[in-house]
Amino acid sequence: MSFVYEEYDVAVIGAGHAGCEAALACARLSLKTIMFTISVDSIAMMPCNPNIGGTSKGHLVREIDALGGEMGKNIDRTFIQSRMLNLSKGPAVHSLRAQADKMEYSKSMRMVLENTPNLTIKQAEIIDIITENNKVTGVKTSSGAIYPCKAAIICTGTYLNARCIYGETVHYTGPNGLQAATHLTEALKKLGIEMMRFKTGTPARIDKRTIDFSKMTEQKGDEKIVPFSFTNKPEDLKREQVSCWLTYTTPETHEIIRANIDRSPLFNGNIQGTGARYCPSIEDKVVRFPDKDRHQVFIEPEGNYTNEMYVSGMSSSLPEDVQVKMYRSVPGLENAQIVRNAYAIEYDCINPSQLKPTLEFKKIEGLFSAGQFNGSSGYEEAAAQGIMAGINAAMKLLGREPVVLDRSQAYIGVLIDDLITKENTEPYRMMTSRAEYRLILRQDNADLRLTKIGYKIGLIDEERYQALLRKEELIEKEINRLKNTIIGANSQVQELLKSLNSAPLTTAVTLADLIKRPELNYEMLKSIDHERKELPDDVIEQVNINIKYEGYIKRQQMQINQFKKMENKKIPEDIDYYAITGLRIEARQKLDKFRPVSIGQASRIAGVSPADISVLLIYLMQYNSKNKSE
Repeated sequence: MSFVYEEYDVAVIGAGHAGCEAALACARLSLKTIMFTISVDSIAMMPCNPNIGGTSKGHLVREIDALGGEMGKNIDRTFIQSRMLNLSKGPAVHSLRAQADKMEYSKSMRMVLENTPNLTIKQAEIIDIITENNKVTGVKTSSGAIYPCKAAIICTGTYLNARCIYGETVHYTGPNGLQAATHLTEALKKLGIEMMRFKTGTPARIDKRTIDFSKMTEQKGDEKIVPFSFTNKPEDLKREQVSCWLTYTTPETHEIIRANIDRSPLFNGNIQGTGARYCPSIEDKVVRFPDKDRHQVFIEPEGNYTNEMYVSGMSSSLPEDVQVKMYRSVPGLENAQIVRNAYAIEYDCINPSQLKPTLEFKKIEGLFSAGQFNGSSGYEEAAAQGIMAGINAAMKLLGREPVVLDRSQAYIGVLIDDLITKENTEPYRMMTSRAEYRLILRQDNADLRLTKIGYKIGLIDEERYQALLRKEELIEKEINRLKNTIIGANSQVQELLKSLNSAPLTTAVTLADLIKRPELNYEMLKSIDHERKELPDDVIEQVNINIKYEGYIKRQQMQINQFKKMENKKIPEDIDYYAITGLRIEARQKLDKFRPVSIGQASRIAGVSPADISVLLIYLMQYNSKNKSE
């Protein structure tokens, strides 16, 4: 017997970081939304690392915030340490990272979800997606209950047919011993969806009372807090911070691992899933880099509520007895007591080439997906996909234009474009090196790039939008003032330049010219800038970066203009690539498989050469000309 509940606009399957953002986006856009989770207690759970942000991932979080998402606000509410990474490098790779209180992070996000209008939370396992004529009409739970809906967003993370493994021990559960989802994979296969099997892992958690911190290097948080959310001010987030600690593996650690490598499921064939290249286990590191005699290990608190410490850098699936020896060979961990063993987790996910740039399945109307289910890794990557899947499900149901961010607009655009155009044989991780236009796609200007889009969508309110316009005006006015303020070679100026180890002036220059000198910046020139008004820190930051890197930014903008031309050359949905003479066989096969929406996207598909693109461009000219004449 089945039970038919009231109809919803959108059903979100999963309540991890992708599911939370997807559900909030739909509900905030006034769609009647239901979010399903195997356990309500696992909403926004952090099953692995206890932090948000980091290199390139910090960019994603600030972009989510700029669009009207929740992750940035939530980590601002619940962080216990905040640090800006890569400050010794240029602003393009500066990345914010915060340690979270895991339990508070989950509780805080759950409170937001539970108090969002139009959003219902239901504890249930979804076992089937109901379709009619390849169009979503509902979802079915393990109890037989049917929930009619117009769109569904799959955000199942690492739960599908999940298997947790260390040594010879295998648990058929999701992360942290939670129930796995064991039926949905088969239902998806029946819909013609191609599935893959990936693997990730997590290190042990260790009792803080058994750690000797005197043998480690303390890492404190930044004194000046930079918020993740553009709605927050640094002074509002001032709080006491906890420390993290740095130690290293030893030759003894590596010897223990090598001596037991045949007992690792990663190397003895017990694990079939493919792991993330850029987040390897300690076994992987030791085997892959035999010349290195040590690897960094960060000891990170899981929260203020617990003594559990996360051993970052030592993810493993070795047997329990080996884990004890291995961790205790690390300086400071000689007497460590393991609270939770390290383990690897295998799970089912999809080949993301089956998705449109909107994250809707090409062959099933109204079915969207996001997060680790799409073959990516990481909380931030999941949340970024979640908000975009939620936005586009909403746009579809509201009869509005889809929202697709391209590679020149956002790291989110790079992430989704990479997923749907590249043959991903391992969990995808965002990195700054993947973004061609990273000087323009900085974390500090995410609001200037994306808040207007969030406003147009309906996720940014009028007050925040007006604040952005005021910020833009202040930046523009100050840059113009600096470009038009002439400074002469008087004694005060020469004295200041000398004190800052900067060459003396031989002629009058503008303040902007001085800021462009590598050794100088906006703040340093305060004493000789007599017309200067007090400005907010975030405005000063933009003024300084835009002047200092003006030449590079202009050059990158020219590259973006060329990129946009290719992106704007759209390819008809019904194009028959096998009918285009001149295309190589491999190109026909790849283009037919990926079904790119533009020439730009087609050019990024592996196996499609520049010569194939030339053929395609000529064909499209003839195709468009023929259609116009008709």
